[in-house]
Amino acid sequence: MTIGVGGSTIEQALAKLDNMTQQVAPISNDELNARLQKAQSLMQQQGIAAMYIDAGTNLTYFTGLKWYKSERLVGAILPAKGELSYIAPHFEQGSLNDYMKLNGEFFGWHEHQSPYALIAEILQKQGINEGKLAVDPSAGYFLVDGIIKANPQLTVINADVITAPCRECKSDAEIALMQTAKNMTLEVHKAAASILKPGITTSEVEAFINQAHKKVGASGSSFCIVLFGLATSFPHGVKDPQVLQENDWVLIDTGCIVEGYHSDITRTYAYGEATDEQRAVWQVEKDAQIAAFNAAKIGQACEVTDAAARVVIDAAGFGPEYELPGLPHRTGHGCGMDIHESPYLVKGDTTPLAKGMVFSNEPMLVLPGKFGVRLEDHFYMTDEGPKWFTQPAYSVDDPFGLA
Repeated sequence: MTIGVGGSTIEQALAKLDNMTQQVAPISNDELNARLQKAQSLMQQQGIAAMYIDAGTNLTYFTGLKWYKSERLVGAILPAKGELSYIAPHFEQGSLNDYMKLNGEFFGWHEHQSPYALIAEILQKQGINEGKLAVDPSAGYFLVDGIIKANPQLTVINADVITAPCRECKSDAEIALMQTAKNMTLEVHKAAASILKPGITTSEVEAFINQAHKKVGASGSSFCIVLFGLATSFPHGVKDPQVLQENDWVLIDTGCIVEGYHSDITRTYAYGEATDEQRAVWQVEKDAQIAAFNAAKIGQACEVTDAAARVVIDAAGFGPEYELPGLPHRTGHGCGMDIHESPYLVKGDTTPLAKGMVFSNEPMLVLPGKFGVRLEDHFYMTDEGPKWFTQPAYSVDDPFGLA
């Protein structure tokens, strides 16, 4: 029997978990202001007059204001020189003031008015009558189209040239939040493995994982994929729940959020005994993950890590490239306030690895009609090279290193 898999009840597993967020410190206003200053410096260097920041993670990243996207424009405008201002429906002013962490002048629009025309008025008040307006890359097409049509005097560009350089390299405070989130999810993984038993469904395990994430201090799971048997060969799952059988292959991929920052960890193992083929493929997966980690060096292109994982996979007779059986997707993705964000560990991404960058490392192996193996941990770049947030799976017989 795989060590750490099975043998516990849901009640026993939950009782062993404690809140792990007591020492969590949210991002400070000083750091938020530093982010705005960096954005303004980038705008000045590139001749950009102002940036529109849409509701969502970019708005939270730069201002601390948490607001959801909808058909109503809510956001902030940051000039290359000058003060931050907010734009939203008039009736939301009280709520925005309540959620606001950084002060800024509020500009409201009524339901019969155009928020896109109001953007021009705000910019004119800041002395901007023409030039480049960088628009949040996450903004919907309807919003970008509205801004362009209402502001023909402006040249609208993608604000990714500002947001990506700001967000790609995490601060010590961001790393600390992500470390806590990942520590929490790894403990939840151990707990989830312990409750497995024949007859339990994937839906029941997902519900437990959500409870367990709450027990360790999160609001719940940010996402959860639980797969048994053949379903493990589908990277992001199947529509119908499965029921665990003796000697089933198990894949669990889940995460949570701490102060806006994500965890994302995957473990694959057997409930009972693994077959010889599963053992061999599991080891190739682990070796590929380690090869990708070892290839990550400051100044190297992101794509080098993906190439290193594929060398191991190709040598084992899988692939090549994205062909199956083999690795059907990139080796990893950036992670932070969005679970998937730039840069990426994939061929063609030549972004140089830099201190503070955070990546998933998950060169999944898929054997169609049989099973899949994904081992996923994250690492961050330091001056000395990559550092794991969580230690990779130990072995196929002892995935959590409990022996």
